[in-house]
Amino acid sequence: MSVYEKIISRRTIRQFKPRPISKEILEKLVNAGRLAPSGANLQPLEFIVIDDAAITQQIFPCLKWAAYIAPEGNPCSGQEPIAYVIFLINKEIRPQGYEWDVGAAMENMILTAWEEGIGSCWLLSIDRARLRQILSVPDNYRIDSVLALGYPAEEPVVEELVDSVKYWKDEQGRFHVPKRALKDVIHRNVFRAK
Repeated sequence: MSVYEKIISRRTIRQFKPRPISKEILEKLVNAGRLAPSGANLQPLEFIVIDDAAITQQIFPCLKWAAYIAPEGNPCSGQEPIAYVIFLINKEIRPQGYEWDVGAAMENMILTAWEEGIGSCWLLSIDRARLRQILSVPDNYRIDSVLALGYPAEEPVVEELVDSVKYWKDEQGRFHVPKRALKDVIHRNVFRAK
């Protein structure tokens, strides 16, 4: 499958199989993130990889899932993520303007995970104070976001956006995710009002 085919087939996953992810794959994901573009090549990102079941259980309550349909969008019991990558910003290297670095590194990790058959969910609605305590993160680091990982136990589908960006679950529990149509977001050579 081409990179483009991987990109267009990728969906956010919120239900995971209880199957471990190897240390080698987790390190591969971090390496993909480490090598992402970085503004001025400052490289302020660091990562905490968590695959210890006792710690993943502590982290899970610190995360909020699928806000549009909470709590129906939460992982079901037994289908929680098997691993996490916590994105840290070293504020001594870059106290602001790091968001682009996070986006580039996150997408590299998400796509590398998908290539390995691993689903992911990028979470920003997190209890940073509690995570800092659980993971002993020093004050000179900002906890930016969390990447939840696991082998998919669901198959979300894309819908063409009609009147709302809100995703939903159908009667079978399958996520439907509205996306703007290509014709609605593309302009050629100059901006053209739609």
